[in-house]
Amino acid sequence: MDEIKKVIVEFAESSKKTKFYFKDMEKAVQEKIPGAKARDIKKAASELINEGTLIYFSTGSTTMYGLKGRGITEDK
Repeated sequence: MDEIKKVIVEFAESSKKTKFYFKDMEKAVQEKIPGAKARDIKKAASELINEGTLIYFSTGSTTMYGLKGRGITEDK
């Protein structure tokens, strides 16, 4: 789980976009950790949100993820 969380944070920091979909994050994790399951990636992302590293960003129709403090976010 810690390895998945590390990859998610690296992806979020290196991404050109400040907000990204779960599918983008899932693809990045599976490139680094082949065989990582979507459920485990979702669980790791939820832990990062609970820790305050990631935030949810709702567009109204879909939910995106973002690295807290990066870009314009709703929690300013």
